[in-house]
Amino acid sequence: MAINRTPVLKRCRSLDLDPVFLGIDKKSRRKAKNAGRKISEYGLQLREKQKAKFIYGVLEKPFRNYYKKAAKMKGMTGENLMVMLELRLDNIIFRMGFARTRKEARQIVDHKHVLVNGKRVNIPSYLVKVGDVIEIREKSKSCARYKEILDSTNGRLVPEWLEADKDALKGTVKLLPTREVIDVPVNEMLIVELYSK
Repeated sequence: MAINRTPVLKRCRSLDLDPVFLGIDKKSRRKAKNAGRKISEYGLQLREKQKAKFIYGVLEKPFRNYYKKAAKMKGMTGENLMVMLELRLDNIIFRMGFARTRKEARQIVDHKHVLVNGKRVNIPSYLVKVGDVIEIREKSKSCARYKEILDSTNGRLVPEWLEADKDALKGTVKLLPTREVIDVPVNEMLIVELYSK
């Protein structure tokens, strides 16, 4: 698997992204090297794509596949793309507050701690559907790790399209998210423009 070893805060600076969207509380006091430089139209489009890939932890090939699927669906391609990224299992675990970051959520799914409708799923990119029940398996619920996670994510708001019971480490997808409720600072129209060239 390809691993990006660039420090997170450095990557956030280069993409002009607040680390809070990744679930990280740290702030960088440094300025990006190209802060005052003018960016071309292509540069802006590329940066938006890289931002979306970085936030959701998706590599180029799967991201392009999401775009192709989104283009075939009804409605706006950009909105479809954002909704698909939001419905990834690792993102749902992060949104429900069962992980501090999406990377940690990915690891939790990889290590077979997650059940979807009572069946074990260890694929972080698994697309969850409306009505699916997601929970941490019984054996893992007693781990000290989850107590620490719940303490640190206690103040995080669960989006209205999800329902989470933090005591039982269980949640449900109530409805499909719309672009208005996805709080990710990405201009998906620029991504669509980039891929439709």
